[in-house]
Amino acid sequence: MASPELSVIIPVHNESANIAPLCGRLLPVLNRITARWEVIFVDDGSRDDTMDRIRSLSQGEPRIGAVSFSRNFGKEVAIAAGLDHARGDAVVIMDADLQHPPEMIETFVERWKEGYLMVYGQRTDRSDETRVKRGFAHLFYRLFARFGEIALPEGAGDFRLIDRKGVEVLRTLGEKARFSKGLYAWIGFRSIGVPFVVEERLHGTTKWSFRKLFRFAFDGIAAFSTVPLRVWTYIGFLISFLSIATAFYFLVRTLLFGTDLPGFPSLIVSVMFFSGIQLMSLGIVGEYVGRIFAEVKRRPLYVVQERLGGAAEVSASLVREDARLRQA
Repeated sequence: MASPELSVIIPVHNESANIAPLCGRLLPVLNRITARWEVIFVDDGSRDDTMDRIRSLSQGEPRIGAVSFSRNFGKEVAIAAGLDHARGDAVVIMDADLQHPPEMIETFVERWKEGYLMVYGQRTDRSDETRVKRGFAHLFYRLFARFGEIALPEGAGDFRLIDRKGVEVLRTLGEKARFSKGLYAWIGFRSIGVPFVVEERLHGTTKWSFRKLFRFAFDGIAAFSTVPLRVWTYIGFLISFLSIATAFYFLVRTLLFGTDLPGFPSLIVSVMFFSGIQLMSLGIVGEYVGRIFAEVKRRPLYVVQERLGGAAEVSASLVREDARLRQA
């Protein structure tokens, strides 16, 4: 099979009902752009018949391939696996629920041919989200811009086109706690945003709970900033200054007015307050130590159970590359 010009990576997890409608809209778009295309579904441990439906499509259209994980490894890892297996000169990443309109890929390719190596979809409307969720999203972007190593374009997500140069750089980043939005911005290259409106999800419900989103946001800040560690140094200095000021206050008061009976409630409140500060600081340090522990174990990012289509053709080269890295 000739090397494709355009690869489309689609992470899926229990998206059985969306596979056929997605391909019904996506394939005509790809055929209008080029005859040399491939679609790579990355099945992230689905428990429904998602993989069966992809396998059926692949039998009729060999340009549709798949990588199936042995279990659920998470969307960020699924994207990394898709980049490992994509062979196109340009690679598009999109969701399977049709919230990312496939027709936007034509605009992405136009911008790519103009010389942009990174073209990302930038959502212009968050009216479908709750006010709380919109507020936290805005707060996250402000915090990341203030304390992160790099700036993230607000509204940009995984829906984007990446030139082969960018794909090869991303493939060298083997960190376990992945925050793809930050990695896209970190590698640089000439980029441009394309505004789009997020469509309603066709079938199923979102896999992102509020707890998962909060964890994902913390992973992003921790991966690109050491401020959560440094802030406890400042808090320590502040508490030390307050304790010295308090000691001086009581010394002057004792010299002028004598001693009084110490208050039991104030003692308990002080002990609980400083204990809480210590536990929080230890928790933050523990988060970073846990990430170090995960990295030094050097486990693979994912375990592949099955490959279909063009993804199967690159499996041998991946095995050889893994062997070379282990020997290095």
